[in-house]
Amino acid sequence: MRKLFYISLAACMLAACSKQGKETPATDRLLGTDGAPLTGIEATVVCDTLADFPGMVVRRVVFVNTGSEPVTVAAMETSRIRIDGAEVWSLQPTSTAYRKDWVLPVEEGFYQRNYLGMNDPDYGGGIPMICLWTAEKNLSVGIAEPKLRLVSMPVSREGNETMAWIRQDFDEPVVLAPGESLSSCRQFVLESTGDFFNPLRTFAHYMQETFNWEPPMSPEEAYEPVWCAWGYERTFTVDEVIGTLPKVVELGFKWVDIDDGYQRCEGDWETNDRIGAEGMRRMTDAVHAAGLKAKIWWAPMAADPESELAQSHPEMLLVQKDGTHEDISWWDSWYLSPVNPHTWAYTEDLVEMFLVDWGFDGFKLDGQHLNLSAPDYNPASGLSYPEEAPERHPEFFKRLYDAAQVDCPGAVVQICPCGCAVNFFYLPYMNQAVASDPTSSAQIRQKRKVYAALCPDLAYYADHVELSDGGLDFPSQVGVGGVIGTKFTWPEPNPDAKESGGSLLTPEKEQLLRKWVPIYSDKMLSKGEYLNLYDYAFDKPEAHVISRDGALYYAFYAPAWNGEPITLRGLRADRHYTVTEYAADEPVSYEIDGADPVIRPVFEGAYLIEVR
Repeated sequence: MRKLFYISLAACMLAACSKQGKETPATDRLLGTDGAPLTGIEATVVCDTLADFPGMVVRRVVFVNTGSEPVTVAAMETSRIRIDGAEVWSLQPTSTAYRKDWVLPVEEGFYQRNYLGMNDPDYGGGIPMICLWTAEKNLSVGIAEPKLRLVSMPVSREGNETMAWIRQDFDEPVVLAPGESLSSCRQFVLESTGDFFNPLRTFAHYMQETFNWEPPMSPEEAYEPVWCAWGYERTFTVDEVIGTLPKVVELGFKWVDIDDGYQRCEGDWETNDRIGAEGMRRMTDAVHAAGLKAKIWWAPMAADPESELAQSHPEMLLVQKDGTHEDISWWDSWYLSPVNPHTWAYTEDLVEMFLVDWGFDGFKLDGQHLNLSAPDYNPASGLSYPEEAPERHPEFFKRLYDAAQVDCPGAVVQICPCGCAVNFFYLPYMNQAVASDPTSSAQIRQKRKVYAALCPDLAYYADHVELSDGGLDFPSQVGVGGVIGTKFTWPEPNPDAKESGGSLLTPEKEQLLRKWVPIYSDKMLSKGEYLNLYDYAFDKPEAHVISRDGALYYAFYAPAWNGEPITLRGLRADRHYTVTEYAADEPVSYEIDGADPVIRPVFEGAYLIEVR
């Protein structure tokens, strides 16, 4: 049903769909070049109520200049939500070089812009919604469009009032003559319960039903544990990789990821003299002979300025408004245009080289630049307008993914947008998500819950365990349903690696792997159903629950827990249950009654249990 109407979201303290003049509260407004709200503007809001999505209002705002003089518009602000509370938490999934947590408390004086375009030369994109919640209320605001829009989603707090809204800044101020109108993109406001999980799930379902956005489904192989050769770093040798395979097999890993360092340079992806095409094929043959599968690291869409590609094919390079090329800081590279037909053809040829000629079974696509690009002014890209490049960015990954499935049916395609909040719009074109260079174990767990809400059938690789707290936090990988991974070196490190000893398989680390890889492979929680039974922020300790093969697996996390009661949610009152501490060095079991499902554990770090 679609109509103009008034609604009241008490927690927002806004009239979401009404006519607004200069005297109305500033829910929807236009701003002048001085930053002040413009007067003489009428805002009409058209809303959709959706029977299948209770609590969700989809809205579009049309501003009309009802004055007698032209006005100059510098920005548009719409769909402001407000929530009161001394403790407010938020989901702010946007991307900057600071690689901040996606889930964080909103403190007094807080402000974050949350721009969905490029925030740094090679950081941009994200999930187009913001969620705010307290222990009692949950409000979200976001974009309800089939493609990314270059808008901001600011969050600010003053006193006990926290706000979020949609803001569009115009590169060139818009002159609005009397009687002329200006429209917002389609947006939504959503009331929900608990933390960010339910709003994300509702948003994903809305996008699926409205725009045929398809959540990805992972093949069985995407859930198998991963050993990555990155421990040997960029100067790895063929013999180092092949020499490690017996230990990889012995410890129960199924994938071998060949990482950065085989190529001539970014852009020229043929092998360098150290590896050689023969050496690359020798590695994949050895991997397959050991009963394993191989992924290859690749930073697509990147070309070093000195590469043959950049020098010989300027038609592929993204050109910015000032005529320069967009920089990828990590590799000192330039962007290729993601929607350029020359880039597509070149990329599809590389996919064939990697999967057919070299014999790989999938990809580790790496780099924060993968998440988004700037507008492209290169005439060779054939765009109608420069912003098509970021808007159509996911088409690059569709081309790559489709080519991979043709060349190697069932190929695992992992996209690792290093530290970025994943670009929601390319999710259908991957089949393995990743914790993406987490800065803490908390980020591993946060990101898992986000992906579980958006894409319940997408495998989530928890990245190298060496990136977790203390470098050995297997409970954070296994307990939340992540695919386990490591980058150990054995029997010796690469002498030229920057952290040559940091990844060495010590006896202590091997003992932990001998414990946790079998636990992972036996329970396979990564293939279970994530159940949203606990609020990430307000339920203590932090809790995650996976349903798998008739059992519930609870994972609790806290620096220390000294026997305070914890209620096991999701159990039936008419049943008795056996609780097993399956991750203990000597697993123990005890009984509980479903009518009184309270436990009083004592633990440090993590407490993992199976309940049957």
